[in-house]
Amino acid sequence: MTSLPEDPPPRISEADRDTAVQRLQEAYAEGHISHKEMDGLLHQALTVTTHGELVSTMVSLPAEKPATTSTIAAASGWIRRRGAWRVPRTLKVESAFGKVKLDLSRAVFEHPVVDIELQLPYGRARITVPRDAIVEIEDLRTEWKDPRYKPRRPTLPGGPRIRISGVMGYGRLKIRHARR
Repeated sequence: MTSLPEDPPPRISEADRDTAVQRLQEAYAEGHISHKEMDGLLHQALTVTTHGELVSTMVSLPAEKPATTSTIAAASGWIRRRGAWRVPRTLKVESAFGKVKLDLSRAVFEHPVVDIELQLPYGRARITVPRDAIVEIEDLRTEWKDPRYKPRRPTLPGGPRIRISGVMGYGRLKIRHARR
């Protein structure tokens, strides 16, 4: 009887690796591991190839902080965020008739991937992202006008990944990268 070959272990993605590096940096900043331990664990996290190896590297760290979700809602008027504000892991923006202006250029990103969910039936939105951000808008549904977004070429390494989803009715989404 011949045995079937086993499936190879799943390889890790760059997002998994980025999350592991961020967790190591947080553990070091909070005093849970020493500088020497962080160097060794960073080397392991950057060189392992499978998910199992990455999990065994991270097992000594404290439990991961739960993902945060915040909702900003208004019936009409402006929704604005700018300056140095903390961006949660998931940001829900809801406005029936208002305008949204999110400036993420000086925001503090605590997560390598941020999800922004827009629910704007009649409103419009303008989002300014950091220069090194990677923006994904494939999950955004628009009813009237397509979003305006010109990705930067080439993308700078190390920036946050911003995934924009949701529904825009009769408004338009404009996304631009910060100049500096």
